[in-house]
Amino acid sequence: MKKKIVEVTKVETIAQDTIEMTLAAPGITTGIQPGQFVHINVGSNSSHLLRRPISIADVDLMEQTVTIIFKVVGSGTAQLGQYKVGERLEVLLPCGTGYPIDSINMSKALLIGGGIGVPPLYYLGKKLADQGIEVISILGFQSSSNVFYESKFNQLGDCHVVTDDGTYGYKGYVTDVVDQLSLKYDYYFSCGPTGMLQAVTNKLAYQDGYISIEQRMGCGIGACYACVVPTNDGTNGFKKICKDGPVFRANEVVLR
Repeated sequence: MKKKIVEVTKVETIAQDTIEMTLAAPGITTGIQPGQFVHINVGSNSSHLLRRPISIADVDLMEQTVTIIFKVVGSGTAQLGQYKVGERLEVLLPCGTGYPIDSINMSKALLIGGGIGVPPLYYLGKKLADQGIEVISILGFQSSSNVFYESKFNQLGDCHVVTDDGTYGYKGYVTDVVDQLSLKYDYYFSCGPTGMLQAVTNKLAYQDGYISIEQRMGCGIGACYACVVPTNDGTNGFKKICKDGPVFRANEVVLR
């Protein structure tokens, strides 16, 4: 992880309140693993003292750029969304632990994303596809206005979109589609709201998989203990989401 000044090279609204931003990050893109995140300083002086953790959606090794996607949900992300091409941001990059795909033997993977948990799964899917692994994706959104990256996931393999209100794709939850399609796969990889992750891990309790937890953070480097999660090994221990995660083996930690 390095503190870096990066330049904004692209800003685009891709869905309701959802912004895609590309950052020039020369010299550090080769070390980024799927599932890691960027910790961004969006304020100055006394404004927004805490950095914002944003998942990495894509990495272009040729162009030496990193793409992030975030939803405007408060003043911090609203301020981040106001940055223009050519402006600069101070970031910590890359942060956290990613999906350990190089140590997993599989031929077919299921990706399950919900809302702003979809972006990190895209770079994961690209890396899996590059390794010749068949990729199936289930992407959940609140409504049709929130859907993004469907075409990109379709380029990786079969992609199924679900909306809570049924205005696009399947109606219901991502776990409903798992049931309906009777999918076969070796491992699943999931990222999204805690409630969704709980439903996914309960539904797929007998499957091998990994989850990525969305969480507010303090320091982003494991020093402040602001983002701990209980372990599920009976030791009453804790894991730091920002350092030990955000990716964990399914059922390694207690979701709450």
